[in-house]
Parts: sequence; C-alpha cells; structure tokens
Amino acid sequence: MSFGYSIVKLVLKLKGVKRSWSEDPINYKKKRRDDIHVSNKQLVGGKETTTLKIAKSIVQVIEPKMQDKDLLILYFHGGAFVYGPTKEHWGFISKIVSKTNSIAWLVDYPKAPENNIEVITSSVYEVYQEALKSHKASNIVLVGDSAGGNLIITLVQRLIKEKLELPNKIIPITPVMDASLTNPKIKEIDHKDLILSMKGVLSANKMCAGEKSLKDPIISPLYGDFNNFPPVYLFLATDDILAPDQEIFIEKLKRSNVVLEVIVGENMPHVWPLLPFMSEAKMAFKKIVTIINSSKSYG
Repeated sequence: MSFGYSIVKLVLKLKGVKRSWSEDPINYKKKRRDDIHVSNKQLVGGKETTTLKIAKSIVQVIEPKMQDKDLLILYFHGGAFVYGPTKEHWGFISKIVSKTNSIAWLVDYPKAPENNIEVITSSVYEVYQEALKSHKASNIVLVGDSAGGNLIITLVQRLIKEKLELPNKIIPITPVMDASLTNPKIKEIDHKDLILSMKGVLSANKMCAGEKSLKDPIISPLYGDFNNFPPVYLFLATDDILAPDQEIFIEKLKRSNVVLEVIVGENMPHVWPLLPFMSEAKMAFKKIVTIINSSKSYG
C-alpha cells in the first residue's frame, strides 16, 4: 500500500464516506451537494467546451488544443444512478483528453429517483446515436465508472440486440453488474470496503429500478447476453463490494470468447483509478490512456 493510499484512507474515514453509504434510504440529496453540472475552464484545464442537450442528458464536449486522431471518448460518470458528476469526474476525463488528444463527451445523464432506469438507459442510447452522426462507431470508446460502467455495458447489450454498430472498445471501471447485491461473497467484503456499503447501494439501486426487478438485465447486465461484445478492459478492485459480481462477469465474457483484459487493483477500493494522491491510481490512469491510445488506426 502506498503512502498516498494511506492519506486517502484517512480522508475517507474523516469524511464519513462509508457511513454515508450505510443509510437506507440513501440521502441522495446530500450526495448531490458535490455535483457540478456545468464545467468551467479550471475544471477542464483550460480546454474548450461546448454543451449539447440530447434527450434528457446534458453532454459537455471537451476538446484538446491539438487533436491528432479522430477518436471520440464517451464518458459516463458514476454516482449510484442518483448523483454526479463531481469534481473528480471532471478532472479524470479532462486528464484523459490531455493525454490522448481526443475529444470527449462527459454525459450527465438523468438521475433517479426522479427518473427510472428505462428513462436513463434510453437517454444514454440517444447520446450514442447522436455520436454516430459525427463519428464512426469504430472510432468511439466507451468509458464508465461504477453506475456509469453499468450503463456502457447495458448500452452495448442493447446495440447488439438491435444489430447496430458497436464501439471500438469499452472500459468499465468497477461497474455495477448485479443491482440486487445477492451474491453471498459481497458480505465478506463489506467490512473491507472503505467507500461502499450494501445497504446504501441497494437503496439507490431500488430507487433507480422503479417497477423493474433488480435482476432485470436493463439494470443488472450480468443477466444479459455477452456474445459478440467488443473488447472489454475491466478495472476491478479487490476491496470493493461490487467485485464478486465482476468476477462472474469475467467468466461470462471468457465463455463468450470476448477480447478481455482485467486490471486488478489489489487491496484497492471502489473506483480507485479516479482517487487522488495514490501511486496506484496514477498507474491505473496511465493504463487507461494506453488502452485508448492503442485503438486501431482510424480512417
């Protein structure tokens, strides 16, 4: 464990992050206090930004000063379907734009409980359809953390079902795979998880599911089909209550012969590549940049 991670652990404990995820119902209004829906120059490192309204999503287009390839990154932030984006999300995607010289869309999708999963996923689908008007599908990379990771996986499942063009690759970072949290291994990890707790996550998932079953593939992609998936680069943290379901996800991808690379954060918490100070996070971020930059040549 790095010194930086020791600092992060201390900060998480002082801020009571785990405690905030142990409430049922989860206090989503309190969590939204850190939301930043409109970027400024400081948030995105001085880059040019424009705003698009697509369905019920607000999309912030972030452009580097110099573009060297026709690649579009669609980024779907985490926040348990009920809040976000936060300063950490803006900083994360801004740095990716800087290191890849690629255009990125930060997608501020509609949130629960005001919107259910059907509304959310429909809006995500419309964003992708809009992206296809300016970019080839083979030039699009989907990135999502936590709930955002869930949304890029369910999006691909819908695209395959409807026989539509697929993105070049997807990068889910510690995604929600089974909203029901019924995997018995989760309880064994809950005490180690510095961020999430079963009670709060399950509460948020119920708010999002509406009348749908928590095991419906629209909110739990683990129960969907993975045949014909594009390459998947999964970031998994061992001290994350969502890891057991991600392990099942890995096995299903392997059985479907999907091109897969799993980047494991040993003793790391949920969404560790987005956390500050940590050398482990810096290494994970470099890996993400490498994955994006290794995309095939674009024509």
